[in-house]
Amino acid sequence: MSKDLCPSYAPFFGFAGVSASMVFACLGAGYGTAISGCGIAAAGSFKPEIIMKSLIPVVMSGIIGVYGLVMSVLIAGDMSPDSNYSLFSGFVHLSAGVAVGLTGVAAGYAIGIVGDKGVRSFLLQEKIFVSMVLILIFAEVLGLYGLIIGLILQTKVDNVCF
Repeated sequence: MSKDLCPSYAPFFGFAGVSASMVFACLGAGYGTAISGCGIAAAGSFKPEIIMKSLIPVVMSGIIGVYGLVMSVLIAGDMSPDSNYSLFSGFVHLSAGVAVGLTGVAAGYAIGIVGDKGVRSFLLQEKIFVSMVLILIFAEVLGLYGLIIGLILQTKVDNVCF
């Protein structure tokens, strides 16, 4: 029975969850930072005084990477070489990592596009700032939804093998 519940390849799925969470969340964060950073550089060359206010999309993109880091650390904390690791736990960790990672990609993409266009529009019309920040918040929440689902899944882990 134990061999069926805790095969030797089960930790692979847990480590795949760690990787998916970190890699995909950082891909989203990097994309959001790069695209919105291009808008900041373009707008800042015309109006340098708006650069500090325009850094909001870059900070929000960085938070997406932190979501991936948090989930990866939680998953890795449940894994150790001297404990039995069930196949169920491996699949739970994989799904938690994928949930956080792929919502991080979506959030980073949205933040990057909105940040780029928003900062360029802010250059021309300062009234757009509040609307831009609100849209960025809703884009950031996409990544937070994935983190919440990942944390809920994390509570379902059962490493008991009989």
